Amino acid sequence: MTALRREFFAKPWIWSFMGAVLVFMVSLAFTGGAGAGGMAVAALSLAAFAVVVGLGQMFVISLGPGNVDLSLPANIGLASAVAMKIMGGSDAWILAGILAACAGGLAIGLANYWLIRALRIPPIIATLSMSFIVQSIDIAYGRGLQVKPPPAFADFTDWRLLGIPVFVLLVIAITVVAAIALDRTLYGRSVLAIGQNMRAAWLAGVKVERIRCFTYGLCGLLGGLNGALLAAYFRGSSVDIGNEYLLASIAVVVIGGTSVAGGRANVPGLWGAALFLVLLQIMLNTFGADASVRLVTTGLVIIAVITAAGGRRQLR
Repeated sequence: MTALRREFFAKPWIWSFMGAVLVFMVSLAFTGGAGAGGMAVAALSLAAFAVVVGLGQMFVISLGPGNVDLSLPANIGLASAVAMKIMGGSDAWILAGILAACAGGLAIGLANYWLIRALRIPPIIATLSMSFIVQSIDIAYGRGLQVKPPPAFADFTDWRLLGIPVFVLLVIAITVVAAIALDRTLYGRSVLAIGQNMRAAWLAGVKVERIRCFTYGLCGLLGGLNGALLAAYFRGSSVDIGNEYLLASIAVVVIGGTSVAGGRANVPGLWGAALFLVLLQIMLNTFGADASVRLVTTGLVIIAVITAAGGRRQLR
């Protein structure tokens, strides 16, 4: 029994879920239990958006040290504008708008890889530079855009099945597919192999550059999808709609148990980390904390998690 307990708590994703439950209970105690259902639904909905971009960021970070996509916020903002512009408030154009947002995100991801590969510059510099380019396009294209989402698309974010938002169930299904792809497919194993040792993976026959290209493209595509969903959820696009996901996309990956050194990823932990961060923000809002306190608290949590993870690796 002791061995089972030790094995259970050794799983990194367990701690993120335990943290989410603890924060939820503290919030309920402060409010006297009022609004528990609404808080849970809101947390699930907002966490789902962080999980979508977290999935893409997780695969990129798993490629090894230095790999990260800093263009996601600009990508999301532009995708929200593109989706709303294409849809034009018409239900008939919903699919076309979503596909356009995803295609734009995919193009940004592939452009990130091209900068990294062709110009031989570090991913953090390449994706940051791409972020500025995309943001300038977004400002020119999307600023002042006053297009509401089609009624059916907006209603989709409100649909519920057994009290759970349908789009949250859709994101859960996507994470299940991602977990299977990571553990059971050649692509997922190749990503982890590259993260552990790129040269060894290349010598073993892994198509390293092809996998990296696909991974950055996948991250961009998920960013585009997230932009379209956010525009539906918040009833319109915005240049700044993706700003918070620069921190959130990295935080859910790190807190969820994925190694920042690459070679080890954890899909279930994304949900635990996303719920923990969202509930932490809700708790701080309940306490009346301002934006600066919320940002500082989130940053300290990330530092604590990285420090703890580094300590565990040293002990090993």
